Amino acid sequence: MKASFIPPVGQRELRELTRYRSTFVQEKATLVNRIQKVLESANIKLASVASNVVGVSGRAMLAALIEGQATPAEMAELSKGRLRDKREQLVKAMEGQVKAHHRFVLAELLCQIDSLDETIARFDEQIEDYCRPFEEIVELLDTIPGVARQTAEIIVSEIGVDMSRFESAHHLAAWAGLAPGNNESAGKRLSGKKRHGNKALGVALNQAAHAVVHMKNTYLSAQYHRLASHRGQKKAIVAVAHSILVICYYIIKRKEPYRELGGDYFDKRRPEATAKRLMKRLEQLGFNVTLEPASVSVAV
Repeated sequence: MKASFIPPVGQRELRELTRYRSTFVQEKATLVNRIQKVLESANIKLASVASNVVGVSGRAMLAALIEGQATPAEMAELSKGRLRDKREQLVKAMEGQVKAHHRFVLAELLCQIDSLDETIARFDEQIEDYCRPFEEIVELLDTIPGVARQTAEIIVSEIGVDMSRFESAHHLAAWAGLAPGNNESAGKRLSGKKRHGNKALGVALNQAAHAVVHMKNTYLSAQYHRLASHRGQKKAIVAVAHSILVICYYIIKRKEPYRELGGDYFDKRRPEATAKRLMKRLEQLGFNVTLEPASVSVAV
């Protein structure tokens, strides 16, 4: 990376806005965790059934809980969408010992969340305005699986749209702190820890990596599962975050959308290795395996 490079004013202003927004988003997450602790204190297990306790269904049930008049069955009926299929579980989850101080604290926490939601919405509007000069790149980055609009805005604010400041994708990854250390002596690897880098960018890419691993039939999710099996989940997430950043580098540089390689990319790239791995797995399960080439029919 060229050390003397100073990001343009527009990028610096956008970066300041996205970092403040991220702070408020984190504050909201902290408040949600506090709500879960209050519910646990009252022996309410809503979080074990609803993935988002402050979603539409969760807010409706929390409001009824604070009001203190509805029965567990009545609160379960307030659920929406897929959560309605879990009404029996919700009834059991809402059977707790909710006291007056629990209701007071829950009400205050929800008020703070509402205030933060309004603040975040205003930041979204400002950031959208400041992103207009970079809109083309933001939309291109949004084509990457796991990278939503908000993440794309953060990436642009942190690395900009001029990739000439980085000598290569590897230099960008090193600057971001997502390149493994290259500490070797006499051919012996001493350390593989990643360096400290851009924290805001690292958090955004990490979140994108966690999002993409749950997607089906994508190159990035296939990469994660391939690495997690022998390197562990944490290292696999870092590797996927690194791949996303490298993809960002080339998308910005070439101004081209993401092109999906598919979830079977690694199998197709080295079919012999894939067959060997699957054979070994079957043998470990107690099977004797022999392979024969598939017969190819030739049309005349």
